[in-house]
Parts: sequence; structure tokens; C-alpha cells
Amino acid sequence: MQKYLEDVKNELRLRNYSQKTIKSYILCLKAFFDFLKQDFEKADIDKIKQYLLKKQEKGYSPQTINLHLNSIKFFYRNIVQSPQQINIKFAKRSKKLPIVLSRQEIKRLINSISNAKHRLIISLSYGAGLRVSEAINLKVKDLNFDNLTIHLKQSKGRKDRITVFPEKMKNDLLNLTAGKGKDDLVFQSERSGKLSSRSAQKVFENSLKKSGIKKDATFHSLRHSFATHLLENGVDVRYVQELLGHQNIRTTQIYTQVTSIKLKNIKSPFDV
Repeated sequence: MQKYLEDVKNELRLRNYSQKTIKSYILCLKAFFDFLKQDFEKADIDKIKQYLLKKQEKGYSPQTINLHLNSIKFFYRNIVQSPQQINIKFAKRSKKLPIVLSRQEIKRLINSISNAKHRLIISLSYGAGLRVSEAINLKVKDLNFDNLTIHLKQSKGRKDRITVFPEKMKNDLLNLTAGKGKDDLVFQSERSGKLSSRSAQKVFENSLKKSGIKKDATFHSLRHSFATHLLENGVDVRYVQELLGHQNIRTTQIYTQVTSIKLKNIKSPFDV
């Protein structure tokens, strides 16, 4: 089993998969091998279905089940090179709307943070539409203070993209990065090391609780709010797509369903 896992890891690395994806595939395959116990190289469709059904019964999300199926397909197609076709359809994804904070809630959230650096990472993540991984990996050289843009390198899907940041944050960012080298991280831990994703998420969670906002929001809700508020400002959806780095326009269009401007123009029949 261990040899197969090592083979999968090496093959994924050769194909330039991200470390996060490699880790996920290995964890999925380890669970699958533990389920099989033997005959790992045999692509038994019935056993694969049994395994996926068990995951479903345990309440795993469709996205997670699809991740397990993808890792299994990768193993049999690229490592074992099995002639057996795994014609199992992917689990239907649940169509949940993103949780978006209003502009007033964003202000309350930011104003509840007393630590200046923590306030800045939350403000920038909203103001530039950053993922938590992009915020903690942001380097000084990625900031263009003249154009008020950020060059995000090798983010999700190994893609580069350019996004904007607010002019009102320019001086705070200049002060934070003063004296740092171009390859230094913008946001560092108290010990001048890399800030962890969990630490950044904890900052958000604490500020959400302190601000009294009752929504089930997460750090990623800052990115959702950035996209929604841009659309409410009249920015074309295709520009929003570019700023977010979405490959498919349909991913961006989901935010058109939660813009408050459209909803405000619709009156309930009870009010008419």
C-alpha cells in the first residue's frame, strides 16, 4: 500500500499538482486502501461503489465524495494503468448560495478588530477578494502601489491573476511593509514566521463573534462579499470573473443571485 501511495505522490508532483491536492488525494486513497484491505491493483467497480456509498451514508458532501472518486480514478488510470473503465458518475453537487456580508456588516466586522495587523488582513482580503491562502502567502513584491493592484502568483489551479486593492489601504500597507525585502511576506506571525491559515481564520471568527453578526460566515465570505458588492456597484460580471480568477463565467454568475439591488427592486405581494 505504501509503495502505491508513494507512486501516486510522485506522479502528481510530476504533473505539477498543488501540495494541497496531493495531500487530499493521498488521504483519500489511504482510506480507500484501508477499506479494500487487499487486491489494491484490481479495479473492482462494485467495491468502489460500496466505498463511495459508505462515505455518503456518513454524511460526506458531494464535493468530498467526488474528490475520493477522482483520486481512485487517477490511481487506476495512471498508476495501475488498469484497462477497466470506471464509469461511475460524479455525485450531484448541492447548489448552495454563498454567504455574503452586507457593507454595514463588513464595517462592523473590521471595526471590532483592535489589532492593526489583524484588521488589515481582514480588510485587504475583502477589499481585494483574496482567499485565505492568498492572503497569508502574499509577498511585498506582489503589491503595486502605483497602480493599486496585486499580482497573485500560482494561486488556485496554479494560475496567476491581477486584482485590485483600495486606495484607502495604501498607507497602511506601506507602513506594514516598510523595511521588508521584496520576497518577505506582507503578513507575518508574531514570531516573524508565516501566518497559518488557521490563525487567519481564527482572526475572522473572533471578529465575527465580537461584532455580533449571526450569519454562518467564514473567512471565504469576505471574497463572496467582494464579488457581490462589485456587481452591485455595476461592474461587469466578466471583469469580476477576472478579478476572482474564475475559469468559468457560471461560477461568477452565482453572485448575481445574491445581490441586494435586484432584491430591493422586487416587492413581496404582501406589500402590494
